[in-house]
Amino acid sequence: MKRFVILSLIAALLAGTWTAFAATKAEPAPALAQKETKSGGSSSPGIAAAQALSTITGVAISPLLGVSAVGAWTYFETPKEKRGQLSWHAQPWFWLSAFVLVGLCFAKDTVGTALPTVLKKPLDTADAVENKISGLVAVGAFVPMVASVFPDLVSNEQASIAAPWFMAVINPAGLLNFILIPIAMISFIIVWLAAHSINILILLSPFTTVDAALKSFRLFLLSLVAGGSMMDPKIGAAISLIIIFIAYFIAGWSFRVTTLGSVYIWDVLALRRTRTIPQKDSVWGFLSAEISKVPIRTYGKLTRDAAGRLVFEYRPWLVLPKRTLVLPTGDYAVGKGLISSFIVKEEGENEHEVLTLPPRYRTHEEAVSRVYELKGVRDIGIMKGFKAVITALFGGHPDTAAV
Repeated sequence: MKRFVILSLIAALLAGTWTAFAATKAEPAPALAQKETKSGGSSSPGIAAAQALSTITGVAISPLLGVSAVGAWTYFETPKEKRGQLSWHAQPWFWLSAFVLVGLCFAKDTVGTALPTVLKKPLDTADAVENKISGLVAVGAFVPMVASVFPDLVSNEQASIAAPWFMAVINPAGLLNFILIPIAMISFIIVWLAAHSINILILLSPFTTVDAALKSFRLFLLSLVAGGSMMDPKIGAAISLIIIFIAYFIAGWSFRVTTLGSVYIWDVLALRRTRTIPQKDSVWGFLSAEISKVPIRTYGKLTRDAAGRLVFEYRPWLVLPKRTLVLPTGDYAVGKGLISSFIVKEEGENEHEVLTLPPRYRTHEEAVSRVYELKGVRDIGIMKGFKAVITALFGGHPDTAAV
């Protein structure tokens, strides 16, 4: 977890280096900076920072809805003569289009629960892809602007006069904004990972009741942040800090779930199954259980070492130095499920799932078994029970139906 924070900090600092200057010069949202609104009031930097924290947390939970809601609110709170100076997210062409997409997603989440799974899952896939794209746009273009809550304390005239002596001029507001932007981006990424994992769980879940419960929980979190901020910016900030704190400790789990969903979505949309030819040291998968403290759903590659042992190679957080995990000795086979395939370890009449294979290997089970010299292909799970029933109905042994 500490390595993830260090890597995120480095990435955010690099991104913040080029976004900080632009963000401080851009026209900020009236509610998020010291700027007069229709009511003529203004907020202190502390209140503005609390509002910014709540805004960033809410947008991380639902990027498209959050950015469009902030944009619409900003537009109507700004005097008419100044609306043309507002940033892109506060322009009607953006937030009106975004609200249309949000409405379609809402219709999918309400009416779609009554649809068959085969029709509902493509809509859930589109929702997950939209969440990825809107989250990427928000963290790069929206969060730096919102995080710049401190006004420029050195006017342009003062800066031009003091230019030859720039070493003696320090703008504390600009320095604070430069520090806050990377921190805000890290916070956004951590919360977004946790929230996006809900989209992935909805996509992978075969039960509409579970889908409805997950969507209700996400809506509850968003309402909690927004409601607390409306009552008092300090309450909203406190709720946001709690959410960020929890998201920090589940960041590893969220990242692995997000990686799993991303690989599944890409394999399906890109039709990788039609272009995959399994070869030794080229089969990738996710651990189906924790082995030797390597977490479940860790993504890596299956290989065989010089001694003929099955080895799982992986990189923590996908970018850290490569590590290897020698799988326990035993007889391994390929398990064919209804949707996914697995590498299973046989123990008597039972099979224990060790590695979950992405959709690209579906229908390639025989080839995977052959190149890794496994014990063949086995039907597992629902597929095993389904074939047992068919066998019993059409001339099989009566006791196989009990399976």
